[in-house]
Amino acid sequence: MTDHFEVHERDGAARLAEVRLDSPVTTPALVTDADRDDDAPEAGVAAPVLADAGTGWATEPDAPAGDDSRLTVLPARGFPSGTPDEVEEAFAPEVPEADYPSAAVISADTATDLGTDAYVLSGAPGIAGHAAKFVDSIVRVREAIPYDAALYLPGVATPANVATLVYAGVDLVDADRAVVRGTQGRYLTVDDHQFLEDLDELPCACPACQQPREEFDRTDCARHNVNALSTALATVRRRIRDGRLRDYVEGQARHEQWLTAVFRRLDQQYGYVEERTPILRQAEITAATEDTIRRVEIQRFAERVTSRYRNRFDNPLVLVPCSARKPYSDSQSHKQYHDAVQWRAHKVSMTSPIGVVPQELELTYPAQHYDSVVTGRWSENEIEFVANVLERYLENTDYPRVIAHVPEDYRPICERVEQSLGTEFTYTVEDHPTTTDSLGNLASELSGGPKYGKRERQHNTIRAIADYQFGAGAGDELFDDLTVRGSHPGLQAHDGDGEQLAVVVRPYGTLAFTLAGARHWVDSDAPTKRVEIDDFVPHGSVLAPGIVDADDDIRVGDEVVFEGPSAFAVGRAEMSGPEMARSTRGIAAQVRHVDEVD
Repeated sequence: MTDHFEVHERDGAARLAEVRLDSPVTTPALVTDADRDDDAPEAGVAAPVLADAGTGWATEPDAPAGDDSRLTVLPARGFPSGTPDEVEEAFAPEVPEADYPSAAVISADTATDLGTDAYVLSGAPGIAGHAAKFVDSIVRVREAIPYDAALYLPGVATPANVATLVYAGVDLVDADRAVVRGTQGRYLTVDDHQFLEDLDELPCACPACQQPREEFDRTDCARHNVNALSTALATVRRRIRDGRLRDYVEGQARHEQWLTAVFRRLDQQYGYVEERTPILRQAEITAATEDTIRRVEIQRFAERVTSRYRNRFDNPLVLVPCSARKPYSDSQSHKQYHDAVQWRAHKVSMTSPIGVVPQELELTYPAQHYDSVVTGRWSENEIEFVANVLERYLENTDYPRVIAHVPEDYRPICERVEQSLGTEFTYTVEDHPTTTDSLGNLASELSGGPKYGKRERQHNTIRAIADYQFGAGAGDELFDDLTVRGSHPGLQAHDGDGEQLAVVVRPYGTLAFTLAGARHWVDSDAPTKRVEIDDFVPHGSVLAPGIVDADDDIRVGDEVVFEGPSAFAVGRAEMSGPEMARSTRGIAAQVRHVDEVD
């Protein structure tokens, strides 16, 4: 049971949390020994909270006398990286129970829930620099230890790698490597390192660098390295708060090849990262590199659109390019497309890195929450990804014909899909999609075709969002008898008797249920995300200790129903389902509406 560590915010595997000591420490944090010499380079910068209870090689160690002012590392016997499992297990001391903040030393092979607040990964320097081994070790450890426990990676952090360490799931680091590098005369920054003798000037404004270059020695270099590491961690914490750590890592990690390999390998650990990644947020995704395509948010959107979405229009499909302005319908170019189409076709936007976006989902995260680099040329990876998404989309939807109103650089994508599916698209662009001739061609192709009305458009939008958000078929299950009120984007879903069931939440393009809607959801055959709570009536926040059980497929941001002996409620998840069920601290969900149960 974790008593002294609590997670407050999540950005994928990275967390903003608190080690609950007499003087709390916000993580990810730089920590050091509580009794470290005041003259040490990290003094005054790193949090002096660690107390090492020793190794106990000579005798079986006694339980240390800890206290609430420090994080006591319980007795452990250190082994070098690569030590056989049976050797570690044979010599591992018993982990004593502790009623004070404590940490247990584990390896990737021996990691398990030991009831401590933090876990120290032994042999960590042996995995630094080796992307495959690093990712495998971190993922195995994080999945073995409690969600609400800190992971401490000693002897590894530098200003250049700490953002990637945290992105992988590390909460605590020390300055040991940065100090050693400084005593070796290596001047560290977030993007490089220089040998001290090669520096003509000091490119930093930290306190250690506020002196003439000729007076700056290796002791000063060590202090600078610690300051640079501390500053890098402050940047990481800010990025987590903003929900934009991945954007930062994609650019910052390029300076070391193994770090680039680390986040690419983490993308391949889809289950690990996806479980920890919110389904919605307001932070913009900066699509500045092709690695953005492999992000969980992008892959998840593509998978849902191609497996859950169902086209409900009988009209032709018109493929159009995306726009810089989001949502697309607010852009000048899409208003021109609309004037030509006039509800006689179903519009789907093609874009990198998202893939394809049906018009009903243009508000849904991340369709209106990204900004990409526009060069006018598509890379082979972008062409392949968008073509694959479009192909899967067309395989699972039904249109009488496809009109591609796209510029020349989109044509290779369409042609690849045509060839793969054995079909033909009609192309309407002469030179640019918004020229008079091109728009005239598009209008001519649709001339005389039937238009769909406002009612059909609104109903299809509600149902399409439900399919995307809850699962294939959910739109029809939840809203078979539907009346829509309000105007786009804040559409309100009512049943045939006028009872409001849900509303489209403008910032995220998702549905939020009323109590009536939540009860209808539970009674329907649509996939439901349930949280079982203890015998209390929740108001505002539901804390993790009040959770009895939760569905495994719940993600941060999901709409969830709460059921308990005394209450029925609906709200939004602040933890994943597995984290809710296994955590002992933290806010698990926010309640929107609640009914007391007699």
